[in-house]
Amino acid sequence: MELSKQSPGHYRWVVCALIFFATTINYIDRQVIGLLKPTLEQEYNWTESDYGNIVMAFSAAYALGLLLFGRIVDKIGTKMGYTVSVLFWSIAAMLHAAVRSTVGFGAVRAFLGISEAGNFPTAIKATAEWFPKRERAFATGIFNSGTNIGAVIAPIVVPWMLGAFGWRSAFLWTGAIGFIWLIFWWIYYEVPERQKRLSKAEYDLIHSDNELQEPGVKKESVPWRKLLGIRQTYAFVFGKLLTDPIWWFFLFWLPSYFAEAYNIDLKKPNLHLVIVYTATTIGSVGGGFLSSYLIRKGWPVFRARKLSMLFFAIAVTPIMLAPNATNVWVAVGLISLAAGAHQAWSANIFTTVSDMFPKHAVSSVVGIGGMAGSIGGMLFPLLVGRLLDHYEALGNIVTGYNILFVICGFGYLIAWTIMHFLAPRMEQVKL
Repeated sequence: MELSKQSPGHYRWVVCALIFFATTINYIDRQVIGLLKPTLEQEYNWTESDYGNIVMAFSAAYALGLLLFGRIVDKIGTKMGYTVSVLFWSIAAMLHAAVRSTVGFGAVRAFLGISEAGNFPTAIKATAEWFPKRERAFATGIFNSGTNIGAVIAPIVVPWMLGAFGWRSAFLWTGAIGFIWLIFWWIYYEVPERQKRLSKAEYDLIHSDNELQEPGVKKESVPWRKLLGIRQTYAFVFGKLLTDPIWWFFLFWLPSYFAEAYNIDLKKPNLHLVIVYTATTIGSVGGGFLSSYLIRKGWPVFRARKLSMLFFAIAVTPIMLAPNATNVWVAVGLISLAAGAHQAWSANIFTTVSDMFPKHAVSSVVGIGGMAGSIGGMLFPLLVGRLLDHYEALGNIVTGYNILFVICGFGYLIAWTIMHFLAPRMEQVKL
């Protein structure tokens, strides 16, 4: 490997920025349909169950995609893995503009789901390749905040596009952004062993506290059956299974909740959603910073992660009070706290994989756990859709949302407890 002779730099943060923008685009593309839901419901006569089925199509394909991409990225590497994923999800996002039926929406959502699934297995693997353990949660928090920035941008841009050019233009223009990102990815990204812009000092820092792979030596990916026999895998699986569906509920149903409960007009730029998703940005970066800060202070890695995640799980519980809020801004505050805590949780749970597993198995484990989260995300919308349809028929759809917020409030504490019993000290796996 040829390393530049420049002074120690911060090229790893350039990599983090690239992953951040990819994640931002990923969430802009997937959230467009939630913001256009009232318009599409009128055009295609959707019920809440119809919309739930469309979300389920995305979730099912996303679950399959996570499993496949986890294996693919461990084989072809992060550079090609991201390229394949972003190329196809951008095409899928743009294809929404060509749809003419409810079935067509289900099909393109499935295409979007399977291709967008490449984002997180690749991002987490790239973070493990480019950051020492004491920086990974912070780096993960930064790139994961792209999910929130995307969710902040979309409520501003999509309603404007809807009013000015129609709903099809929103899918076309947001989908096209991915092609621009691919240009920068190919120019600036390479793994540390082949990155000529990287200094020797930074290379040594990156590998200072984890396994160092010799140049030219490629470790074989680990079979799924072996990973599925390890309890640490199941700690991540249950952590994702019980909490990912809650985030998807926040993403796909919060716009319509504010419309139903507080008569918010979703055809205009929405300050309420902007505040909620801005809070998630703060939570993502702050959550990653907290555990990284504790590790720098000398805490054992497992204790810093566990305590941080418990704190964030507790911070979600006040969302159960949101339905009792008589003022929309009180509800916004409680939901913002929960959504921000979710992203803080997310920044840390992803990092637990690279804490417990070697780099050559990271994408596969992320794919397995991500698939579990997506299965939850596939089943939960069915419950959401039918529950809301039931209470809408009774003339009180807000009661349905009340029940859902109670489920959200307990989900993280249950997940944390299961993770703690499966991996109390987050012991490192030898493969």
